[in-house]
Amino acid sequence: MTQIRLVGFDADDTLWRSQDYFDDAQIEFERIVGRYVDLADVRVADALYAVETANLAVFGYGVKGMALSMIESATRITAGRISALDLHRIVEMAKDLLRHPVELLPGIREAVEVIASRYEVVLITKGDLFHQEAKVRDSGLADLFRRIEIVSEKDPPTYARVLSEFDAEASAFLMIGNSLRSDIAPVLALGGWGVHMPYRTTWVHERDVAIESGHERMCVVAAPDELPEAVATLAERAAAL
Repeated sequence: MTQIRLVGFDADDTLWRSQDYFDDAQIEFERIVGRYVDLADVRVADALYAVETANLAVFGYGVKGMALSMIESATRITAGRISALDLHRIVEMAKDLLRHPVELLPGIREAVEVIASRYEVVLITKGDLFHQEAKVRDSGLADLFRRIEIVSEKDPPTYARVLSEFDAEASAFLMIGNSLRSDIAPVLALGGWGVHMPYRTTWVHERDVAIESGHERMCVVAAPDELPEAVATLAERAAAL
């Protein structure tokens, strides 16, 4: 019999809103660049994403990496014609993102509390250390988690390391998150369990992984209030093995 004993939660767009603000920043970025080029002739979003992807290994995830990639992209797209003032606007936009208040998803605190009353729960998130620490602190949820892990990447080796530190087998671990790429697929690959709670908007980088419909070790929910039941369903499946 397999028993789920450890439940992990993603943070951005699982506990609180995040991608909405990045989407707004991209719209503003296009407005800035649009002063110099015809947006109809330049695939600005694709150009920015190509730079962001290339820079992930250097800057990592988060607002600061995004801002640096925007500055690089704007310089390339405009062939160096962008003004210092407009580059400063991009920096100020990033500062606004870093200062944005944390807005919890409706019902998420109650869902975490219910699950935490039945299992050990941990928070596993990736991104800029300083920013993620600030969001966890300001969320008011930190006290619900046994441990908080802020990692540079969420892949099978990272999850394996975290599980080893908890002396937990992958088969006893369940991860909850909005990203198939970062939250679900790596855990399933290790033999764990996953609850996918899609957010209304997802960064393109997190969309390039597909998981077969009806995977026996995964459930999909539409809202936080469905999480406790989904975890219970997967726990029953695990116990039946």
